[in-house]
Amino acid sequence: MSPHAPRIERDAQAALRLLGDWSAARLAEPGTWAQIQAGLAFAAPAQALALSWDLRDLQRLDHTGAQVLWNAWGREWPGQLLIEPAQRAMLARVAQYALPEPVARRSNAWQLFLALGATVWLVIDHLKDATQLLGQLLLDVLTLLRAPTKGPWRDVSGHVFRIGATALPITALLGFLIGVVLAYLMSLQLRQFGADSFIVNILGMSVIRELGPMLAAILIAGRSGSTITAQIGVMRVTEELDAMRVMGIPQGFRLVLPRAIAMALAMPLLAVWTSLAALFGGMLAADLTMGVTPAYFFAALPRAVEISNLTLAVGKSAVFGLLIGLIGCHYGLRIKPNTESLGQGTTASVVTSIAMVILVDAAFALVFKDVGL
Repeated sequence: MSPHAPRIERDAQAALRLLGDWSAARLAEPGTWAQIQAGLAFAAPAQALALSWDLRDLQRLDHTGAQVLWNAWGREWPGQLLIEPAQRAMLARVAQYALPEPVARRSNAWQLFLALGATVWLVIDHLKDATQLLGQLLLDVLTLLRAPTKGPWRDVSGHVFRIGATALPITALLGFLIGVVLAYLMSLQLRQFGADSFIVNILGMSVIRELGPMLAAILIAGRSGSTITAQIGVMRVTEELDAMRVMGIPQGFRLVLPRAIAMALAMPLLAVWTSLAALFGGMLAADLTMGVTPAYFFAALPRAVEISNLTLAVGKSAVFGLLIGLIGCHYGLRIKPNTESLGQGTTASVVTSIAMVILVDAAFALVFKDVGL
């Protein structure tokens, strides 16, 4: 062992004698911290005050080493302490500026009641802001209908391109893979009953009515919904929103309305695109695994899936897009001017958007359960 290594020796009188270099660099060496912890293990805070401590032979003591000793003493001065004046001054500074140990608090009924009240008020605050956002959107739509030429159409086209066109590759890839997986799994079951031809009915109905719109909405919620929140949140951090308010530029008309329109326009197109990719993947998998030819697939699909299912899928996709856009704008406008709030708001936006998409899809399934089935 190096003579500079920090260590603890115990003499015949049960006095603890500290030797070596008790500095941050030495304590960070491999294996040193474990040895120090083992040496201090028998000197619990309740017993450390009754022991005799001799620090006079220490080669060096910095604030890190002093903090280790202060914690080992239970943040109190031991009764028997042999120490140099410089070392005492070091320990006194540590004792003066050391933070108190955190006290674990048990939750009682009153604290749980207050936490519940805080949660309720947070929900009410979100509902109030969401109501204001929706009302402002309706007023902006009326303004746009009265003067269509003054609408933010350039912003709408830009958002449609970023939300829709740039998402075509990833939605097509995932839709294709989902179609392949579904067709392969269904073929294993249908082949047992000799019902190979019914794969067109099952695949067409599930993809066009549910999986296509849902998959596209979840992808766009994670991809574009988070982007909307981050864009508006960065504008809050950089004080661009405050500048817009000072200049008299309506935030709802210039920020919320273009994104809501773009999402409502792009989502139905992406849903159809994703459904086509999934059907193409399912058709190829059905041909390879079950021998269902593409010609039969194309001929049987219109008979198996009514056009009302496609209409329903397009309609609820527009609702999904509008919800994702509004939720993204809602959380973006609520972000505080700091980076921590920006990250939390973006995460909450994605989670809320996906949850709302699933809830609204369940509502559509219940309301339109007799349509196209």
